[in-house]
Amino acid sequence: MLISIKNLNKTYIMGLEKVEALKDVTMEIRRNEYVALMGPSGSGKSTLMNLLGCLDSPTRGEYWLNGTEVSTMDDGELAEVRNKQIGFVFQTFNLMPRLSALENVALPLVYAGIGKEARLAKARKTLESVGLGDRVNHKPNELSGGQRQRVAVARALVNDPAIILADEPTGNLDTKTSYEIMGLFEQIHRSGNTVILVTHENDIAQHAHRIVRLRDGLIESDQPNDNILNISSAPAPATD
Repeated sequence: MLISIKNLNKTYIMGLEKVEALKDVTMEIRRNEYVALMGPSGSGKSTLMNLLGCLDSPTRGEYWLNGTEVSTMDDGELAEVRNKQIGFVFQTFNLMPRLSALENVALPLVYAGIGKEARLAKARKTLESVGLGDRVNHKPNELSGGQRQRVAVARALVNDPAIILADEPTGNLDTKTSYEIMGLFEQIHRSGNTVILVTHENDIAQHAHRIVRLRDGLIESDQPNDNILNISSAPAPATD
């Protein structure tokens, strides 16, 4: 089992008030699953994403990743797990504006201690895998929104992580570009990666093979998706 969480709780102190963002959440995610986490604002999906991504620690409960309990780790240990095992894709891309696409993608390899020549070669190969081999020297402001998100996806993939964690990855993109990015995630999943997608959009969640719905800090439903939107076998959306 890649991910196993048991009775996971997260409580935030807001002044004099305690806010229970997650309440005894238990779930498992197998290697090479494609899971969507859904829920309205305040449902706990972002809190759960932060815990799964080792960006935060639970108040109570256990989180096992790849056979290692990470719920008791300190910040330094969590940072090491993040860099080695988790690739993040964010709605706002989070690219460094003064770095080229190649340098942005190579950044995680700097933290991993890989030499310059090797990391640039790996970054170039990863950019080619997401269809940006001809944009390696472009800076973010010289790229379209879809291209910037492809750079962000390449950066997430470059360390060969156990998990790709995508937080509203199409939130800033138009319909056609969103479709292309979801096709890229489909390709990533087919190549063997575990993909966890956080979204509030039902049509985006339909690309996943399993949909977990949260409400008020609890798992409301956890079901296989019987109507998977498979881009490789579907027509592209019309454009104006």
